[in-house]
Amino acid sequence: MTKPTIAVLFGGRSPEYSVSLQSSYAVLSNLDPNKYTVLPIGITRAGQWFSYTGPYDAIAQDTWHEDTDHLTPVVVSQDRTLHGLLALTPQYLQPLPVDYALPILHGKNGEDGTVQGLFELAGIPIIGCGTLASALCMDKDRAHKLASLAGIEVPASLVLDQGENLQAAAAFAQQTGYPLFVKPVKAGSSYGISQIHREEELLPALELARQYDDQVILEQTISGFEVGCAVIGSRELIVGEPDEIELSGGFFDFTEKYTLKTSAIHVPARIDDATTQRIKEAAKVLYRALGCTGFARVDMFLTPEGTIVFNEINTIPGFTEHSRFPGMMKAAGFTFREILDCIIGQVMHQ
Repeated sequence: MTKPTIAVLFGGRSPEYSVSLQSSYAVLSNLDPNKYTVLPIGITRAGQWFSYTGPYDAIAQDTWHEDTDHLTPVVVSQDRTLHGLLALTPQYLQPLPVDYALPILHGKNGEDGTVQGLFELAGIPIIGCGTLASALCMDKDRAHKLASLAGIEVPASLVLDQGENLQAAAAFAQQTGYPLFVKPVKAGSSYGISQIHREEELLPALELARQYDDQVILEQTISGFEVGCAVIGSRELIVGEPDEIELSGGFFDFTEKYTLKTSAIHVPARIDDATTQRIKEAAKVLYRALGCTGFARVDMFLTPEGTIVFNEINTIPGFTEHSRFPGMMKAAGFTFREILDCIIGQVMHQ
């Protein structure tokens, strides 16, 4: 049987470029070469696309783009009869057939539906969430609205467009109470997020969030702790063991996510079986409500009263050996390589 060719996309024009490199390195290192023909596609910070044939270690070290002997410029062909990429060699355009595309891109210009739409236009199946689900999950406001319609509780929130003054924000803060979260509506890895405890912190937090998106969302702080659920599938869903984030203070910001200096992640979460089942069922409801397919990580809060409150869905979660998504699936009995096989197999057998 011919091995399917999988284009694995890494890098990208996003503040989360460096996170993508680490995730992609782990994915590329664990894809079984006996089962798949792997085509690494690197996207530079400037937005240049290259077919990369060099060592994977250079991806993790962010030196991959310096090795011109292993780089060939490529574009996605919208000619659906070609079903692949075009390598831009000096002499001619070389077709590179692709069976499936696996974007390991975090944040804007990769996890937000843009890349997914490009490949869907080209007729190349995406391994993971499609265009609509990716765009909806990246938009915190619209994701919360859909989650609420699906019957899952969400934090009280207020969205401010570009140019809106502080009056509405201050009134919301006074009504809801501090502390509050101030976030870009569309961003990931906690970029641009602040937790504020008084009104004088509001303006700097809004200015920081607007560095990442024109729209800013103010959110009520939910008491309790964050739990996550790894989900794989489309019709039939496989759910990993929920994890729990233990914080010593503050919130799970970018530094804590990637260093765990003062926090800890417990897998499985330290909760009873009945609560575990409720979290898994809520994750399935949210996953389906936002149209997710392939795989995603559903993040929620569990209050001291046992209420489950939606936080967000990451349609391309961190994929290093130590990231939360693989950790939750490993707790459910999957090795890293089996996780990848399962994700790819879901698409191949649709």
